[in-house]
Amino acid sequence: MKSSEIRQAFLSYFERQGHQIVDSSSLVPADDPTLLFTNAGMNQFKDVFLGKEHRDYRRATTSQKCVRAGGKHNDLENVGYTARHHTFFEMLGNFSFGDYFKRDAIRFAWEFLTEELQLPKEKLWVTVYKDDSEAEEIWFNEMGIDQSRFSRLGEKDNFWAMGDTGPCGPCTEIFYDHGPDIAGDPPGGPNDDGDRYIEIWNLVFMQYNRTADGELHALPKPSVDTGMGLERIAAVMQHVHSNYEIDLFQNLLNAASKLLDGVPTTEKSLRVIADHIRSCSFLIADGVMPSNEGRGFVLRRIIRRAVRHGNKLGAQDNFFHKLVGALVKEMGDAYPELIREQAQIERILLQEEEQFARTLDKGMRLLEQDIAALDGNTIPGETIFTLYDTYGFPVDLTNDIARERGLELDYAGYEKAMAAQKEQSRQASKFGVDYNDSIIVEGSTDFTGYEATEGADRVKAVFVEGKPVVAASGDEVVVVLERTPFYAESGGQAGDTGYLTWADGGCMRVLDTRKEGSHHLHIGKIEQGQLEEGVEVKASVDASQRTATALNHSATHLLHAALRRVLGEHVSQKGSLVDPDKLRFDFSHYEAVTPAQLAEIEAMVNEQVRKNTPVQTELTDMESAKEKGAMALFGEKYGDTVRVLTMGEERFSVELCGGTHVQRTGDIGSFVIVSEGGISAGVRRIEAITGEKAELWHKQSDTIVAELGSLVKAGRDVVVEKVKALSERNRQLEKEIEQLKSKLAASAGADLISQAKDVAGIKVLAAELPGADRKTLLETADQLKNKLGSAVVLLATVENDKVVLVAGVTKDITGQYKAGELMKDAAQKLGGKGGGRPDMAQGGGTDVASLPEVLAGVADWVAARG
Repeated sequence: MKSSEIRQAFLSYFERQGHQIVDSSSLVPADDPTLLFTNAGMNQFKDVFLGKEHRDYRRATTSQKCVRAGGKHNDLENVGYTARHHTFFEMLGNFSFGDYFKRDAIRFAWEFLTEELQLPKEKLWVTVYKDDSEAEEIWFNEMGIDQSRFSRLGEKDNFWAMGDTGPCGPCTEIFYDHGPDIAGDPPGGPNDDGDRYIEIWNLVFMQYNRTADGELHALPKPSVDTGMGLERIAAVMQHVHSNYEIDLFQNLLNAASKLLDGVPTTEKSLRVIADHIRSCSFLIADGVMPSNEGRGFVLRRIIRRAVRHGNKLGAQDNFFHKLVGALVKEMGDAYPELIREQAQIERILLQEEEQFARTLDKGMRLLEQDIAALDGNTIPGETIFTLYDTYGFPVDLTNDIARERGLELDYAGYEKAMAAQKEQSRQASKFGVDYNDSIIVEGSTDFTGYEATEGADRVKAVFVEGKPVVAASGDEVVVVLERTPFYAESGGQAGDTGYLTWADGGCMRVLDTRKEGSHHLHIGKIEQGQLEEGVEVKASVDASQRTATALNHSATHLLHAALRRVLGEHVSQKGSLVDPDKLRFDFSHYEAVTPAQLAEIEAMVNEQVRKNTPVQTELTDMESAKEKGAMALFGEKYGDTVRVLTMGEERFSVELCGGTHVQRTGDIGSFVIVSEGGISAGVRRIEAITGEKAELWHKQSDTIVAELGSLVKAGRDVVVEKVKALSERNRQLEKEIEQLKSKLAASAGADLISQAKDVAGIKVLAAELPGADRKTLLETADQLKNKLGSAVVLLATVENDKVVLVAGVTKDITGQYKAGELMKDAAQKLGGKGGGRPDMAQGGGTDVASLPEVLAGVADWVAARG
């Protein structure tokens, strides 16, 4: 059976058993910060199992796309080297939410395997949890399983838990026996990690709730969660041992082989590429963009690993993106998002390939140099960090290369270097306490800030350094109120600032407002008096700051709508920040926004501002909001009731948003885009200002134009042309200077030849060239090497009280004398560093006084190696 036929047979079988076929959920888990990626079929049903969500069916079946390439479940480094590890795989599953339990779950599994797929019963092996006598009796007495193909295992193997507490229960697993010609013991045996017995299906019986004291309590409605890897069962059905030999992978491997000049499909590197095109394509189709953090960084790691393996196989051009078509042909029918997003996936992968290609060669040269200089078999942590930080080599990619060379990595040294960098770059937070983990208060805060910026209420709790106190004075504190007009940081909008005041002149300055659970945390300093729990306070928001923030927030919505109209419907929000000073908007788009497009976007927003239409808000349910065409903002978590914000003429912008906004679009005053640029592959950022700051921007722009006109003696209407002409003249002069420097270098080279010394038949020349720059030194070194024959050259100049060095060695003697080694020696003596190729190297130092001594010592350096 083909993989597609197995997938359909599974879903159809369980549909006949009364299960609802549910589409695969996104690889980006919805509202679940505990997961990096969807890694199991049950992820999308988590809240159903916990009783937090109810659906109109009690039985479900899915073919769930999964990724395990980061966090707790990370198979990345094993992919390509084993028969069954993948970054992307499909999990076939059937689920019962308080409906059937062990008997039917076991019966369904056995019937599907032995009757639908017609697998021989004597090839199947079963395990149960050692204390689950109920499941054991069902297997023996009802399914008739041979007891010689049965194992009882402990909690590590056959007991599942969602976490340290919560739903849990025993499980039963079904294994396939690949035969005695493959090494490995049955499950539970001393060598059960061999490849003979392969787990193909796991049936989890959620029948307990584990409390904090470790006790197990029976659930009133026990449930079933099962998972069977499509790739594994396909290998069984197609009579192959490795997942990479199934039809799905063979087609991808053949496509990759054609792109790489017929590389055999058994190559491990080709398997890496075939696996990675699946995870990369599906992640991009689900909205993940390559970046330097979070999910985007994992995606970038996978792409770069695939590109490096292609490079290892001899790829001369960008190839990875060309495999998307083969994947779409193979899996597009089951997952239409691949067809829909094919062009976007190809564009993103090509851009990532091009970006990595610019640093891959340089990084590999550095690694080769450091490997050649190793005393032992461990690559230093500093090298690993430099490859990561400077050349974009993820650590697992460096580990791949090390494994191929029989080397190990100094992980401890890498972590030390990484920690040092983080310490240097860490920005000081506003406060020293992480309140998110320490503030625990019952109930919730009622937000009144939509209607007012002032209010009076009782202090519900006071915290100092994260600990509850009865009273506080002169401290950095966190205050929780029953009701508050202060908006808590959310959805990209900064938290409000202002004051809490109380009787007898008591005053607390609120520096920030954050949200923890259902409470607003007022964070700040008590400036006068003592604040006690239970006291009545007056809460006053800084109205000017709130108003300025509202202008920027409302303008963000108009900007989002304008971007989609000008650039296309593919634009979606990837992040935002609005505070009193500016707005920042991150969005998906795979090329720079042109000046003409920016002008059109800015004009479109300002047109809506001038029309001064009312801003309307409406509370409704999510389904009704979707029917109105409302867009959800990035990073927001929505409840049963949502707030729909509509602004602009003819519903120009309709979005879900819980922030504070203007009453009419005209309140924004003016909108100015101040910058646009890329922050990662496929993600652009626009920063803009509104209101008074936009007016000031225009005034400053007028002043700058006037000053430029005065400097270049031109009126406002021709100042641009005059500056262009001067800029062009400057470029011509710089070109003439470069030409003159080249002539000087040639002249200097001719003069220097006579200074060369003969050391054991090698011409040695070490000299300072006052007034030269690095480029001149390089050109002069090349000329000298061409004229001197077998030669070692070290040239220096002093720029801004620092020594610049260039070393050159003619290629006929680089086996004995290496420019990189000479440079390291010379630069170190000057208090600096340097290095490079055997024939050419660069470096420098700060000890200018030692330069004559260093130059004089080059002849001795050559003699010592002669």
